[in-house]
Amino acid sequence: MGIIMIKCPQTGREIPTGIKADREKFRCSVVFFARTFCSLCKANHEWFARDAWVKEAWVYEPSETAEIKGLLAAG
Repeated sequence: MGIIMIKCPQTGREIPTGIKADREKFRCSVVFFARTFCSLCKANHEWFARDAWVKEAWVYEPSETAEIKGLLAAG
């Protein structure tokens, strides 16, 4: 089990979508379209499953953790 990741088109960095998935099941899933808010560039990114991947051991980087805590505190 891991987190579905996409690439931010503005920064080129990988970002989590917040969706948990099994790698093999995700690879076999039907094509779907989704949107994810990017904490790096503060924009919504639209993406297709073919543009995403499952990262098994994703860990927040310190800067991302601070941004997430700020978003949670803001409510």
